[in-house]
Amino acid sequence: MRLDPTTAAGSDSPIGAALALAGERDPARDATHPLLDMSQAAPPYPPAPEIVERVVEVARDPAAIGYSPVPGIPALRRAIADELVRDHARAGAVDLTPDDVVVTAGCNQAFAVVADALAGPGDEVISPLPYYFNHDMWLRMRGVTPVYLEPDAGLVPRAADAEALVTPRTRAIVLVTPGNPSGLTVPPEEIVAFAELARRHDLALVVDETYRSFRDDAGAPSHPLFSDPDWRSTVVALHSYSKDLAIPGHRVGSLVAGPELRRQVLKLLDCIAICAPRTGQEGAVAGLTRAGAWRAGRVADIARRRALVGTALDGAPGGFEVVSLGGFFAWVRHPFPERPTLDVVRTLLLDHDVLTIPGTAFLPDDRQMLRMSVGRIDDDGAALLRRRLVAAGAGR
Repeated sequence: MRLDPTTAAGSDSPIGAALALAGERDPARDATHPLLDMSQAAPPYPPAPEIVERVVEVARDPAAIGYSPVPGIPALRRAIADELVRDHARAGAVDLTPDDVVVTAGCNQAFAVVADALAGPGDEVISPLPYYFNHDMWLRMRGVTPVYLEPDAGLVPRAADAEALVTPRTRAIVLVTPGNPSGLTVPPEEIVAFAELARRHDLALVVDETYRSFRDDAGAPSHPLFSDPDWRSTVVALHSYSKDLAIPGHRVGSLVAGPELRRQVLKLLDCIAICAPRTGQEGAVAGLTRAGAWRAGRVADIARRRALVGTALDGAPGGFEVVSLGGFFAWVRHPFPERPTLDVVRTLLLDHDVLTIPGTAFLPDDRQMLRMSVGRIDDDGAALLRRRLVAAGAGR
């Protein structure tokens, strides 16, 4: 058979590549050299009891096996809207209702249908570096050209720099905050500047906030955009509950947008999966409405693990230098400019038992970067990480 050349030219999943590489490692090493898996941003803890109990209830209910509404079950859309209104009210009055919310099968699906509703082959989307690899993969496989925005020296993307990248083919600007892979949180005032830029050029501003609960300043609103009564003409907000509620396998995400975009999104969803899995949606309702204390505890737990990784990397052990640390990630520069980063990742795994993702998965070129997920690191793991990086950098 003949394959679509645009899809065939797309890159394979970096996570799949990492798992394949891990399969080359001798499992017998675990007895003396336990693997430090810093590849995927998977929650290191199970979901809240309230979520588990609700999922079990739904699984036992014969009435729950049918299709749910394409936009999502009403209780979840209401819970999502209520949380956004509460969290953003500190930035001003919030104009947002459950009707603005569509539930998706994870945040990747939310991005995919939003991108398809906004752009087609030959169009362009502005994407700050480093980008989230699934965003880049999807755009390219759909024939949309990502136009890369270089951040400033602190990795903050600037709207003033993005202005020069806008062309008649531009359809959207995408921000990921906190960043994946960088962990960097874009300042609220810069998000506002991007929204103003998007409005001036009749573009969409797509803000992916999958890790918003894990910001260092999570007690403050991430931006004031929902206080603008005209936000629906410009802003699209994406979120995932995989990390927030520790339910990645249940596939629950959301998008918040104006009515015209939502209409197009619902057409696409009806052709893809019809609706997000109902058990996950019901579990998410329980998590959002009944597991507040559990969620706060998990945010504190990830912050502690993040601090442990920061301490382990303090002083650039073995020459491995932290460039950014936040959310679920450390963005680290390795000390081997003469070696391809993929080779460095391979050596770290097979010789030093540390699994990371190469920065080339998030960049158009090789800049000596590695993404390390902090979620599975505890006190012992942090100490082990430091020793192994020192060993990896020896003899440079």
